[in-house]
Amino acid sequence: MAEHLTDRLARDLDSGFVELVRVHGSAIRTYLLRLTGSAVEADDLSQETFLRALVALKEFSPARRRCLRPRAWLMSIAINAWRNDVRSKSRRPVSAVRVEDAGGLWPDERPGPEERAVLTADRKLLVDALAELPEHHRVAVVLRHVIGMSYAEMAEIQGCPVGTVKAHVSRGLAKLRELLEPKALMLKEVMM
Repeated sequence: MAEHLTDRLARDLDSGFVELVRVHGSAIRTYLLRLTGSAVEADDLSQETFLRALVALKEFSPARRRCLRPRAWLMSIAINAWRNDVRSKSRRPVSAVRVEDAGGLWPDERPGPEERAVLTADRKLLVDALAELPEHHRVAVVLRHVIGMSYAEMAEIQGCPVGTVKAHVSRGLAKLRELLEPKALMLKEVMM
């Protein structure tokens, strides 16, 4: 699939770019949604990611487009767009970057009201806990467990060795467990 896409990008940038967005748009948005916790911010950053990609692709030779690894390349652009956004917001002290309640963003499997209340609360706990992780742990956990990337792809995106990426995922998951355990116990007590 990636070879077909890169060949298409090399032959016809316009139709290849449409295919690039079709194939990778959802994964990029999901990744950014998990990093930001905000659907609006994820949409904005997804558009920024693909705009940057198009500008770059126009400068690439057909041979360079053909050698491209689109998924890893787009994830790198997305993480840089997110980091730039966080930096620019930190320079404007109007308000803190806020993680919105993302509980309603997962598909509804039609459980009953009680189950929905528990699921929504669990999702909010997870989104809030993800927001508390240091950036390098949050990025690693989202890339691995939400996007489903391999450690090699993650290492390429983050510009570090595979062992470092594995450590970031492991430490991020350990920190998530640490953050979620007391909150999960409190939630169970409230729901009983």
